[in-house]
Amino acid sequence: MTRTGSILLSALAGASALLLMATSPATANPNAINPIPVLNGTTGLPNLAGRSRAIFQMTGMASPNNTQTYNVLGTDLGIMWDNGHGEMLTAFGDTAGFGLPNLLAGSAWAWRSNILLRSHTQDPAGGIFFDSVVRDVFGQARDLIPSPKIPFLEISRIPTAGISADGVQYMSLMSVRNWDDVGQWSTNFSGLAVSGDNGETWADLPETRRPNEGADANFQMNSFLKNGGYIYEYGTPSGRNKAAYVARVRESDIANLSRYEYWDGDRWRMNDVNAAVPIMGGVGELSVMYNDYLGQFISLTTDPFNSVVLRRAPSPAGPWSAPEVLIDTRELPTAYAPSIYPYQTGRDLYFLTTVHSQYNVVLMRTTL
Repeated sequence: MTRTGSILLSALAGASALLLMATSPATANPNAINPIPVLNGTTGLPNLAGRSRAIFQMTGMASPNNTQTYNVLGTDLGIMWDNGHGEMLTAFGDTAGFGLPNLLAGSAWAWRSNILLRSHTQDPAGGIFFDSVVRDVFGQARDLIPSPKIPFLEISRIPTAGISADGVQYMSLMSVRNWDDVGQWSTNFSGLAVSGDNGETWADLPETRRPNEGADANFQMNSFLKNGGYIYEYGTPSGRNKAAYVARVRESDIANLSRYEYWDGDRWRMNDVNAAVPIMGGVGELSVMYNDYLGQFISLTTDPFNSVVLRRAPSPAGPWSAPEVLIDTRELPTAYAPSIYPYQTGRDLYFLTTVHSQYNVVLMRTTL
C-alpha cells in the first residue's frame, strides 16, 4: 500500500471508529460501521460452539477473496442464486470502501448500495471463491442500480432476492427511505431490476414496484424460490420480526405483477395481494430453498431474539414448522440475513451470514 493509502486508511478507520455506535446487527444506521480487522475489535472467524460452524470469510480484508482489491472493505447480505448456466451470482448490499465519504448518509466511507460478484465454486467445503466482479472504470465494485443516498428521499437501494428466469437475471430491491429504530427501517417501495448480460448491466423495472402501502407493504423484502414452473416470492414488511407472506407467478411472467397469485391459507388468488395471509411470523431477512436431503422446503431467517433459525415445510406455502436454532444469539449476537447456498450439498447445509461487528459476510456450515 502506498503512503497515501496508509494515511487514508488510518483516517477512515479513525472516523469509522467514532461512528461505531453499537454491535447490534440492526443499528438504526448501517453506515455506522468499521470494517477494518482488529481496529473493529474482531480477529478471525467467529468461534461458534453450537450446531453451526463459521468456515470461511467471504468478504473484507481478512478474506482469501481479497475483496479490498476492488474496494470492498465491508459489506452485508450476500444473496446467492444460480444464473441458469451453473455460475453463481452473489449480490451484496450496503458496501464500504475508500473514496469520498458519504457524510450525508452518515458514513465516513465511500458507500455503494448494491454490488455483484460471480463464482464457479461447486463445493463450498473449502470456501467460496469469486471469479469476477461488476466493476466501474476504475476497477472498483460499482452500484448496479444507482441510489441518491439522501435521507428521507432514498438512502439506499438494497437487493433482497435474486433469480434467473428464462435465462435472464432478476433482482428484487427495496428502496430505503430512512433508517429508524433498531431493527426497523422505512421503505418507499420494492421492485425488480433485470439484466440480460449475466449481471453486468441492470435496468430498473418501475412497473414492478410495490409501494410501501396497503397489502403491497407485505412484500418490501423478498426471497425467491423456483419450483414446478413457478417462481415463489416470499415477502415481509420492511424491518425485522415481521410476518412472511407468499405469492407465485409463472417464470415467464415474473415482471408482470397482474399475473401473481397470492396464498390465502387455502388456495391461490390471482392478482389479489390483499388475499395473502401470514405463513410464518417473527421473520427478518428470509431465504428459501428445496432441500434434497430432507425432502422438504427449508427457510432461514433470524428470529425475534436474533438467533439464526431454520424452518421446514412439505410445500412452498407450508405449513412451516417451528423454528430450529442454527446459531444462537448468545454465540453471535451480531449475525443477520442468512442466505442459503443455491446448490445441493447433502447433509451439510451451507449459508452466508453477515456479522455486523466486523461488517462482512461469513460462510457457515451446519449438519442437518
